[in-house]
Amino acid sequence: MTVKKFVSLIALWPSVANSIALASGNQGSSVDDLGSMDLQSLLAIKVTTASKFLEKLSEAPGVMSVVTQDELKRFGGLTLGEILDRVTGMSFSVASFTDRSIIAARGDQTKINGGHILFLINGRPTREVLEGGLIGDLLESFPVTILEKIEVIRGPGSVLYGSNAYTAVVNLITRKADGNNLSVTGMGAPDTGAATSGQLSFRRGDLSIVGAGQFRQTPNWTTPVWSYMVGTQMTTIPNRGNGAYVELDYHGLRFMSAFTDWTTDYIEGMVGQARWRRGFGDLGYSFKAARNWDMSFDLTYTRTALNAEKDCPWMTRDSYDAVAEWTNTIRLSDKDHLTFGALFNYIRGQEYFYFTVPRALIANGSRAGGAFYGQFDHQLLRNVKLIGGFQANKIGALTLSVVPRGGIIWNPVSHISVKALYSQAFRAPSLFENDMDLGPPVWQGPPTLYGDPNLRPEKVATIDLGIGYEGRRFQYGINYFHSRQHDPIIQTPVGSDVRYVNGSDATFQGFEFEGKYYVRKNWFLMGSTMYQTSVDALGNENLTPVAHWVPKAGISYSSSSNGFTAGLFDVYQEAIPGYTYATNPPPGAFHMVNANLRYDLSRFIPATYKTGLALVVHATNLANHGMWLPDWKDTPGNTIFAQRGRTIFAGIEVTLGKE
Repeated sequence: MTVKKFVSLIALWPSVANSIALASGNQGSSVDDLGSMDLQSLLAIKVTTASKFLEKLSEAPGVMSVVTQDELKRFGGLTLGEILDRVTGMSFSVASFTDRSIIAARGDQTKINGGHILFLINGRPTREVLEGGLIGDLLESFPVTILEKIEVIRGPGSVLYGSNAYTAVVNLITRKADGNNLSVTGMGAPDTGAATSGQLSFRRGDLSIVGAGQFRQTPNWTTPVWSYMVGTQMTTIPNRGNGAYVELDYHGLRFMSAFTDWTTDYIEGMVGQARWRRGFGDLGYSFKAARNWDMSFDLTYTRTALNAEKDCPWMTRDSYDAVAEWTNTIRLSDKDHLTFGALFNYIRGQEYFYFTVPRALIANGSRAGGAFYGQFDHQLLRNVKLIGGFQANKIGALTLSVVPRGGIIWNPVSHISVKALYSQAFRAPSLFENDMDLGPPVWQGPPTLYGDPNLRPEKVATIDLGIGYEGRRFQYGINYFHSRQHDPIIQTPVGSDVRYVNGSDATFQGFEFEGKYYVRKNWFLMGSTMYQTSVDALGNENLTPVAHWVPKAGISYSSSSNGFTAGLFDVYQEAIPGYTYATNPPPGAFHMVNANLRYDLSRFIPATYKTGLALVVHATNLANHGMWLPDWKDTPGNTIFAQRGRTIFAGIEVTLGKE
C-alpha cells in the first residue's frame, strides 16, 4: 500500500464516524443541523505560539495541543493545573519542598521544579530564576476565567522563546474586551471550602480594558504524614490561593499585569508551610513597519518570592527577571515568512536561611544575557512547507551557544498533515545552581550544598514524527517523539559535600495520541493517551516519577436552548513501581475524575434586563482518592501528599451587561 493510499484511508475515517453517529440515533439530522458555523470555528483552529504569527494548527512547526474556549466552558476548572492535567502528554507531579505543584511534559520530571516548561502570558515569558523554574503559584492561583484559550507546544521552543522552553511551552491567551460587562461567581464547599472569581470587560472606542481575580480555598486535609525528623504526625494541610490579571490596550500599546499567591504545606524533614508569590508585568507596543511587516517592542518583568516557615527550614527568597525584546514578522511573499528578533535580559536573586544563625545569606547572584533569533518558513510546493530557525544566545560568562530547529510539513491530501521536525532547546543554570553556598556555619550538615559558576546549560535535541487530521467535526493526531538530553544539571555527592554538576545524558521517547469529536453540536468527546520511557547513559531506566501510560478522556453536553452544560473528565494514572516500602501511602493507580455543571437561568429573566444568572457546580476527585505521589527530592522510595479526596463546590454566577 502506498503512503498516499494509506493517508487517504485515514482521511475517510471521519466520514465513517459520522455515518455511525447518524445510524445510531441521529436520523433526520443533516450536517447543517449541527450548526455549521459553530463547528467550523471550533475545530478550524489557528495558533500563534509556534511561529509568533497567526497560522493554521496543521501548518504550525510544532506538535501542539489547544485548549479552546469551548472546552474551558464545558469542562471548567478551578485551577490552571487542573486544566493542563487534561492536555495530551502533560502529567501532574509534586516535589517535597519548593515546587509543590508541577506539570511535567512527556514524562520529563528530572528537575524538582517546573523548570523544563516555559509559561507565556499572551506570548510574554514569566520565569522564576533563583531556583530555576518554580511554577506552582501559576498552576494554583492564576485567574483561569480570564483565559480565551491555551496553546501548548509539546517539545522544544527555545529558538523563539529562550531558556526553559525545554520540553514544553504553555501560552496563556487571555480574553479581549468586546463590550462592557461584569461577571461574578461565588461557590462554596463543606468545611470552609470556597471558590470565587470575577471578570470585568470595558471598551470605549480603541480603548480596551479587561481584568479578573479569583480566590480559592479547598477544605483542609487532615492526614497522617511521616517525615524523617519526627516520624508520623497528624497534619492539617491547607491549600489556598488568589490571583489577579489586568490588561489595557490602546492603538497597539498594551500593558498587562498578573499577580499570583499560593500557600500550602510541604515536607522537608518536618512538615512546614510555604507561601509562593509572583508579580508579572509587560509593556509592549506593536505596529506595522510596512504593509507586510509587523514589529513589536516589549519590556517584561517577573518578580517571584517564597517564604517557608512553621517548621524546618525557615527561609525567604526574592528574585526577578527583566527582558527587553524586539520582534519582527515579515511576509516576504506568498511562499515565504520570516520571524526574527533580539533580546536582552537581566536576572537577580537572593535567599536568606534561618537555622543555627539568624538571617544567613546563602545565595546572592545576578547575570545578564542576550540573544538573536530567526525562523524562516518557505512553501516549497503547494502541499510542502520547509521550516528552519536558530537562536544564538550569550548567557553571563558562558560562551556563545546556538540552538537550531528544522522541519518539513506535508499535506498529502485535504485535511491531513504530516510533520517531521527536529529542534533543540536549553535551560540556563539558575542563580541557585551557580551561587548556592549552604555550608557551615549556616547548616551543621549533612548535607551541605554548593553551586558551580561554570555549569553548562542543559540542552535537549528532539525529533517529532506525526500525522494529523482536521475536519469539520473530527480532529486527531498521532505523534512519536525522541528526546536526548545533554548536560542535565543535577545534585550529586562530591566528597562530604553535595554539589550541582552536569550529569550524564538521558533519553526520553514515546507516543502520543489525541482526538476530539463533535458527535453533534451539543455532544463533544475528547481523549488522549501518552506512553513514554526513559533511560540514561549508564543504563538506568524510569528516571522520573511519572507513569509510563497516562490515558485521559472526557465527555460533555452543552445546549444553548435549555441552558444546560455538563462535562465529565477522567485522568487515569497507573501505579508507579518502586515504592513498596513507602512510609506514606504508595503512589498507586487512580482515576482523577472531575465534573462541571452549569444551568443558565437567564431565560427566566425579562429580556429588558441585561443580566445573566446561572447555577454552577464543580466537583474534583469524584473517585474520592487521596492522591500521594513520589517525594521527588529528599526521601527516595517515599511519597508526599498531592490532593485530598472529593470536594464539591456549588454556587451562582451573576453577569451584568450580558450580550
